[in-house]
Order: sequence, then structure tokens, then C-alpha cells
Amino acid sequence: MTTSPDLTEQILTSHSGLIHRVVMHCNNPGSVPDMEQVLQQAEENEWVQLVASIRDIMSGNRDESMLLGLDDEDKVIVETILRGLQDPSTLPALDTDFDSDMAAPGIAGLIHASRNGNAQALQIIANMAKQMLQAGGDMGILAGRIRPLVEGERDADKLAENMTDKGQKLITDILEELLKLEAS
Repeated sequence: MTTSPDLTEQILTSHSGLIHRVVMHCNNPGSVPDMEQVLQQAEENEWVQLVASIRDIMSGNRDESMLLGLDDEDKVIVETILRGLQDPSTLPALDTDFDSDMAAPGIAGLIHASRNGNAQALQIIANMAKQMLQAGGDMGILAGRIRPLVEGERDADKLAENMTDKGQKLITDILEELLKLEAS
């Protein structure tokens, strides 16, 4: 059975954060500090086969045979991760109703890797910024602040200007994560 376009879109929307995290981790191991916690939580939610496939991808397997035996939802997620690794522009849009605690480590990891010359991280964060710009609001504002962050801007007031409280918290969390990454 194949999933309808509507169902596929729903799956991608609800799992976009996980998909982006896995691709970020694969392109820059260690850039997603909460990766293990996310996978453990998914296993606890009985997504054992999906997590096994994701761990397989994280260890370097890109063979589509891993899709065999997955249910339709897991198959959509794994196919999207594999496609995203080949072409980051195919990644689904990130959910615009973001959770700062979840988003900040990944964004900071990409900014840090980009600052250190990682071309893949720079490509991913550029694609992410395009999606953020389309989302508008705080995400649209953050899209315009990505480049200054990559270039080393760390003034929280300047970076969070014109953002809601939620957006300001995200900027603060990203800066805290960057400080940790830059200190190590």
C-alpha cells in the first residue's frame, strides 16, 4: 500500500524535526546533542523499527533495502531522510510552531559547523533559512539572522530585535548552545 499525498504530507509535517535532526547528525556527527534522547523517546513510543532504521542510517547504511518490512509511515520518514542526505533541498519544511529547547541545539550545531567551514552544514542551514523565511514571523526574522550568527554575531538584543518572547527565547537558547560548542 502506498500513502496518499495528504497522508504523506501529514507524516512529514509531524516528523520534520526528527528528519532534520537525523540528516544534521549524519552530515555533522555530534551536531545534534539531543539525538540519543530523541531516539530513546521514539523507542519508548514503540517506534522500535523506525529507530533501528535511523540508527542504521546514522552508522552509514544508505541501502534502500532497509525500507523492506517498514510500515507506510516509517517508510515515508526513512525515504525522506535518505533523500535529504543526498539533496538537502528535498527536506520537509520545519514545523513553524517550534519548541526552543528542541530547535536551538540543532540550529546552533549547524551554525557552529558552518563557521568551521563545513560545506554540508552551510548548505543545510541555507535551505533551512529559506524555509524559515517562507514561514514568516519569528522564523522569518531568524532566517535573516542566520548569516550574522555564522559570521560571529553574539549580541542577543540585536539578534532578537522585533521578535516575540518565544523567538527571543530561541535566540537566547541558540547563543547558549553556541557558547558551549565554541568553548569545547
